[in-house]
Amino acid sequence: MPQTAHVIGAGVIGLATAFELTERGVPGARVTILDPDPASGATHHAGGMLAPAAEVQYRQEPLFPLMLESAARYPSFVDRLHSATPLPTGHRTDGTLVVAGDRADAGHLEDLTRYQHTHGMAVERITVREARRMEPSLSPAIAGAVHIPGDHQVSPRLLVAALRDALTRRGVRFVADEVTNLVRDGAGAVTEVVGERTRHDATGAQVILANGLGAGRVGGWFDETNPLRLRPVYGDILRLGVPAALDPLVSKVIRGFVEDRPVYLIPRDDGTLTLGATSREDIQPKPRLGGVYDLIRDAVALAPGVEETTLLETTVGARPGTPDDLPYLGAVAENLVVSTGYFRHGILLAALGAEAGARLALGESPDVDLRACAPVRHSHL
Repeated sequence: MPQTAHVIGAGVIGLATAFELTERGVPGARVTILDPDPASGATHHAGGMLAPAAEVQYRQEPLFPLMLESAARYPSFVDRLHSATPLPTGHRTDGTLVVAGDRADAGHLEDLTRYQHTHGMAVERITVREARRMEPSLSPAIAGAVHIPGDHQVSPRLLVAALRDALTRRGVRFVADEVTNLVRDGAGAVTEVVGERTRHDATGAQVILANGLGAGRVGGWFDETNPLRLRPVYGDILRLGVPAALDPLVSKVIRGFVEDRPVYLIPRDDGTLTLGATSREDIQPKPRLGGVYDLIRDAVALAPGVEETTLLETTVGARPGTPDDLPYLGAVAENLVVSTGYFRHGILLAALGAEAGARLALGESPDVDLRACAPVRHSHL
């Protein structure tokens, strides 16, 4: 078993993978995590819904079993993390309601529900009256609803804070540096990890490349051009404060369609709501006014009480997308594992991705089929 590991990236994937390495016997003091600004990328702006059914999108069938499997592993992952740190993760098991803003949206929801059932998803059709009994703040004008009781959620910022605390308690070393290059020997094994300010001997160690979009800027581990075809997909997201008199405004995650635009509201344990999220592929890395306007308008249409909340924060995250929206997860050299490109599902897939990444680094076979996630599958593009 390798007793030394260098994890590149301290978002949820890198941190969770380091945690799984220590769970499997790698001493914390032999694990180094390199990141110039831990948990500041896509993880910081994520919603945190563990919702394999609600997150289903058409023509992403290879992704569905990974989402379902990762959601099934989350309770164990969270329980083990809670055993390693007193910090909370914001894990909640309240379920999800998906609602339709008008008749056209209800037709969309009906089609989506049939598609989810076709793929074995546990989605319950309910009446609008039943939905409003569960969540009285929903508008009486909504035109349809389904209940997904198996959906859970975490608070991404709490989750990564808990992971960092657990890893620190186990002696893991954090290095504030951005990795730029990996040096290989004649056989292709990584022998050195090179950052902007530091260098780290990787001879006989395992290296996990898990720094999201940054993986596309790390050189040296491939022969010609970088085989990772990563692209930033921006998502505007808001944090709202709920007045004490209205708290909780909602108790479950509320997802909906308003004029075919998706929107969601996530209740947090601290009395706030997360409102998201847009999805755009442009060159605007800051919140876009039109997107923010749409989110607020659509949330108010579904739950009018949102008008009474206060706007605490507006941010935008860049999710690492791939051409087929599947992650890059696999071993590409004797001692190099790539784990990135999780797009919109980084939090949901973290339990599976971290465990698989740790198994690969330790020379074990993952207990899930990852052939569709081969890191070099787009090298010809």
